[in-house]
Amino acid sequence: MDKSTFDTAKVIISGPMHSALKHDSAHKHVTGTADYIDDIPEPAGLLHGALGMSERAHAEILSMDLSEVRRHPGVLWVFTGKDVPGVNDVSSNGSHDEPLLAETEVEFHGQPVFAVIAETRDAARKAAQKAKIEYRDLPHWSDIDGALENGSPLVIAPMTLQRGDAKAEMDNAPHRLKGQIRIGGQEHFYLEGHVAMAIPGEDDEVTVWSSTQHPSEIQHIVGHVLNIPSNAVTVNVRRMGGGFGGKETQGNQFAALAAIAAKKLKRAVKFRPDRDEDMSATGKRHDFLVDYELAFDNEGRIHAVDATYAARCGFSSDLSGPVTDRALFHADSSYFYPHVHLTSMPLKTHTPSNTAFRGFGGPQGMLGAERFIEEIAYAIGKDPLEIRKLNFYGQPGSGRTTTPYHQEVEDNIILRIVEELEERANYQARRNAIIGFNRDSRYIRKGIALTPVKFGISFTMTAFNQAGALVHIYQDGSIHLNHGGTEMGQGLYTKVAQVLSESFQVDIDRVKITATTTGKVPNTSATAASSGSDLNGMAAYDAARQIKERLVAFAADKWSIDPAEIVFLPNRVRVGEKEIPFPDFIKQAYFARVQLSAAGFYKTPKIHWDRAAGRGTPFYYFAYGAACSEVSIDTLTGEYLIDRTDILHDVGRSLNPAIDIGQVEGGFVQGMGWLTTEELWWDDKGRLRTHAPSTYKIPLASDRPKIFNVRLAEWSENAEPTIGRSKAVGEPPLMLAISVLEALSMAVASVADYKVCPRLDAPATPERVLMAVERMKRV
Repeated sequence: MDKSTFDTAKVIISGPMHSALKHDSAHKHVTGTADYIDDIPEPAGLLHGALGMSERAHAEILSMDLSEVRRHPGVLWVFTGKDVPGVNDVSSNGSHDEPLLAETEVEFHGQPVFAVIAETRDAARKAAQKAKIEYRDLPHWSDIDGALENGSPLVIAPMTLQRGDAKAEMDNAPHRLKGQIRIGGQEHFYLEGHVAMAIPGEDDEVTVWSSTQHPSEIQHIVGHVLNIPSNAVTVNVRRMGGGFGGKETQGNQFAALAAIAAKKLKRAVKFRPDRDEDMSATGKRHDFLVDYELAFDNEGRIHAVDATYAARCGFSSDLSGPVTDRALFHADSSYFYPHVHLTSMPLKTHTPSNTAFRGFGGPQGMLGAERFIEEIAYAIGKDPLEIRKLNFYGQPGSGRTTTPYHQEVEDNIILRIVEELEERANYQARRNAIIGFNRDSRYIRKGIALTPVKFGISFTMTAFNQAGALVHIYQDGSIHLNHGGTEMGQGLYTKVAQVLSESFQVDIDRVKITATTTGKVPNTSATAASSGSDLNGMAAYDAARQIKERLVAFAADKWSIDPAEIVFLPNRVRVGEKEIPFPDFIKQAYFARVQLSAAGFYKTPKIHWDRAAGRGTPFYYFAYGAACSEVSIDTLTGEYLIDRTDILHDVGRSLNPAIDIGQVEGGFVQGMGWLTTEELWWDDKGRLRTHAPSTYKIPLASDRPKIFNVRLAEWSENAEPTIGRSKAVGEPPLMLAISVLEALSMAVASVADYKVCPRLDAPATPERVLMAVERMKRV
């Protein structure tokens, strides 16, 4: 389709699109009637699976005695990697470095080694504890420091982004400094854990219900381990109880195990790990260690950046390549670097393979950039916001629009966003008041920070930027919608239904959204990279366009009228001087043998990327935002409160303001948890000790800012012809929480009269804040 075909901004906006409609399952969520996989009525003869997990971080398997496991009451089958009919591998990228079940060597504590199938879940779990495995321990390391000390291999080739001559410019600029920032990982902590149920069919067929963001990948992996073609595997997903990236690749294991057992035993099989098992066996957000050198002038304008981004990737590559790539893509945050040299270092560790998480490396890259700004601000004694605005990307023609990956920033609105929020939040007056308060307060110190967001939208792997949709209109005028996106609570189903409702000008209740299934829409991309509405909304629009073109042609022929005189109005169609109710119009079209079904398709235009060269246009557009946060810390204990947060966020022309504001609020709070309370810790034996709600602290409702003002930039409209001129909203808001860490940093810096950058690492737990305060006292 050409660009004008998809210019949906011209669609009438009085209808459902751009309206604050409720989430299609909101009432089911709050009443507990929303069905998840574990709520599906159990098929007759359903069996249950459990994992047999490694008790070593890195070891050779010398022997495995599973006789007691097999003898446990209720056990029907125990299988290992040798029993996999196809290939014993569930790697998402074809690297063949992630065995479904470890056979000769284990590479992290909690790695699945065998699986137990029993009549009940309890029997399967108890039986799994009876294995007798003999190991020969091998050297292991669970963090970045250990990986560096042991010369750990990289899980994938690193990437370098370069423009200008950063190393030479270090010698030319008036100032230079070196530093380091540690950025912690994060557990996804979805409310619904991983779960999969497989039901065997005829011949080689199998149907899998999986809590996954990527049904087509599950389809591929199941076919891979069973040695059957993809057309024999159907994967269904109605909804997930949260995903956040943790269900993009990590569901492969559970779906594959369930499918193997189902085909072997010819009975339905379900795998639902316990929360502790889920947290121990699955990957998380990547930890980063960023080493940087900066060059800047007396005003605080950046001349050069040279930085290395080392990441804890886990035992296999998984998505670590694109995650560490995206960290580099966002290492500029909203700032122009005249000379830049950035390198990723994706390190292998003996921990679960880290994976996608909301922002996909972008938050880590962006946090590093805000540290650069903070370092410069303290070095020359200025407000960090002043340094931020000084270094923002400029407008076209300014010579300050080229990113480190050589894409031009053509849609820059960051200065307007920041200045509007600065005024609305009364930032300058409040900052002055806080400085006065800190001067007179003995134990409580306050901080305030206003930080920007510029986030690129698109999968960096070009092939993933495509989507399909299937739309049927039935004789009674009701509409059936299916597309490749998955619903994990973010409101994607509602937004795409709004697109169809708007296209046909019918009430949204007339549009039924059905479970995502590989049997209807093939070769789907993961619902990730904030692309769900962009891709699937456009695919649904394309399907609607095809049907409408047929309907207009039918009406023009039947009533001998110019097609321009046929207009879709709310729940009716105007044909010349007459108006026909939509159901009646559709029934007449049916009897005229008009095809009332269409498969829509969309691929993102303009994007391309050459990883080896470090050049291209990986992003279709950028989403922008800004947050201003104020905090109070107790310098005696390190405890703190978030007193107030003001947010102004850009979603273009919002498809659904109610859902979008919810995404901004939720993304901010999740980001706040990542940067303040959520701490992952492995002991010296490589065991994850923060593996349950009792030891891992996500934000509570009481942790939210006491005053929380969230607004959308209502004046914004996407410069690109996206669906309704909207912008993605899933990932960008998470990085608004950087304002909290920066505010905490200011509060800590006040202890030394703002003379030194506190270099506060994340997560800034009360312990870490207290230690930073003590360091400041010694300055």
